[in-house]
Amino acid sequence: MYIERVPNRNSRPAILLREGWREGKKTCKRTIANLTNWPEEKIEALRLLLAGEPMVSARDAFVVERTVPHGHVEAVLGTIKSLRLDSIIFSKRCRQRDLVVAMIAERLIHPCSKLATTRFWHTTTLAEQLSVADADEDDLYEAMDWLLARQSRIEKKLAARHLLEGSLVLYDVTSSYYEGRTCPLARFGHNRDSKKGKLIIVYGLLTDEAGRPVAVEVYPGNTADPTTVPDQVEKLRKRFGLDRVVLVGDRGMLTQTQIDKLKDYPGLGWISALRSHGIRKLVNSGIVQMSLFDEKNLAEIHSPEFSDERLVACYNPILAEQRQQKREKLLSATEKGLEKIAKEVARRTKTPLDKVEIGKKVGKAINRYKVGKHFAVTIKDGAFSFFRKEESIRRESALDGIYVIRTSESAECISAEDTVRSYKRLEQVESAIRCMKGIDLLVRPIHHRTEDHVRAHIFLCMLAYYVEYHMRKALAPLLFDDEELDERRKRRDPVKPAKPSDSAKRKKTVRLTPDGLEVHSFQTLLAELATLSRNRCRVKSDPVGPTFYELTEPTPLQKRAFELLGV
Repeated sequence: MYIERVPNRNSRPAILLREGWREGKKTCKRTIANLTNWPEEKIEALRLLLAGEPMVSARDAFVVERTVPHGHVEAVLGTIKSLRLDSIIFSKRCRQRDLVVAMIAERLIHPCSKLATTRFWHTTTLAEQLSVADADEDDLYEAMDWLLARQSRIEKKLAARHLLEGSLVLYDVTSSYYEGRTCPLARFGHNRDSKKGKLIIVYGLLTDEAGRPVAVEVYPGNTADPTTVPDQVEKLRKRFGLDRVVLVGDRGMLTQTQIDKLKDYPGLGWISALRSHGIRKLVNSGIVQMSLFDEKNLAEIHSPEFSDERLVACYNPILAEQRQQKREKLLSATEKGLEKIAKEVARRTKTPLDKVEIGKKVGKAINRYKVGKHFAVTIKDGAFSFFRKEESIRRESALDGIYVIRTSESAECISAEDTVRSYKRLEQVESAIRCMKGIDLLVRPIHHRTEDHVRAHIFLCMLAYYVEYHMRKALAPLLFDDEELDERRKRRDPVKPAKPSDSAKRKKTVRLTPDGLEVHSFQTLLAELATLSRNRCRVKSDPVGPTFYELTEPTPLQKRAFELLGV
């Protein structure tokens, strides 16, 4: 018996199982079965059997020695390679560069301590892919020292790639709490992590207008945000060689003192916002009035106090309503606490509370929600009364929903609408900081004992976010991220609250892509890619024989992810 393929014109060939014999000089054959609908692998197995080949099942022939998650490693390393980030770190491959790339990748896959890194990267193909399987934590610390020595050169290359003359530069400062007391950078300061009693470390992140990180600088924990601005100016002008840029910073960063210093650099522009006391002056002087917003929600105004600046006043009624509701809730909560104290004072007739005891209780209650300025209190021995300062509340409510953007840029360079849009781009750098501090990269808590290792750790996290930023952009069709956000930022109303696009709403509602694939967060998509494993196999009959690798078949979602990443 044998298998024969018979051509069938324009259709697929017929595959027939036939038997042949000879009658004298004549060759005869007859069809036993039509195998056209059989799977190809089944037909091939039958052909080998008919040819007398020894047959054995794959289960009996091979054994899988180890299965290791691989897909997420391939995605991250492939992105690093496509971005040429490895070449930016160092032009030639070397042991130190491989260790740094491995730490960047591990930060995205499983952020942890350096000791834990040397354990966890053996649970994936990462260590083997980069030939760092033999590295211990001391090797990683040496690689961090090597990276820190190259930080200025790496940042200069990133700036050359993403910052051009005249471009917007976003800057913001944050802090992370520190575990321990050995690092000289760790000081008591403004703890943004709400960790009472913890030392902190301050660091400032510089990005391009799209939010791509370019540079990071680390400061002692007691450093005030505005005092970090001159360092960034020097970095932009001297290290990056940019004579003309526009620095965007929030009103707590670009204070009047810092703006006065920026005026010493003719080519350096800036965009910021007025603080509440500055807005109050404009309102009290009549420069800012609600009539300005009768036809449009923003208006360019002029003030003698800011004669060399452009001011753009904006009014957001939704924000005004939110602030009014929040203020009323805080006032009511404070009033409730004060009423409780008043009842207690009135009740204590036999042993009245003296004014010192009452003052302590009142001080704690009135400052709890930060609205004590709106209450007048009278404290005497055995007596306490209070009332709301309605005039103070009215003056503050007059500013609800109003904010004023200030800039050094002329109307020819940037319109009033684009000035507001540019200031709101600060949400890009704020998003970068949230990713670095949050569940993605886990900058905090910081455990490193030396100043250099703390600086290298934060720079390493910045580079990891650089990779994550580009992965998120590429994978946006599979993520809950709004794919149209970048384009909508350029044309949407600069004052009204941002709204998601229809496609983003659909993804969040249906939770499926137009192709029918599940929509993921960045973390769950990496976890899904990790299920694509690499299997190390060998011939079962030869325990010491050679091994070979086989990847599991990728799912449609994994295939699509790799297509989007170009891996």
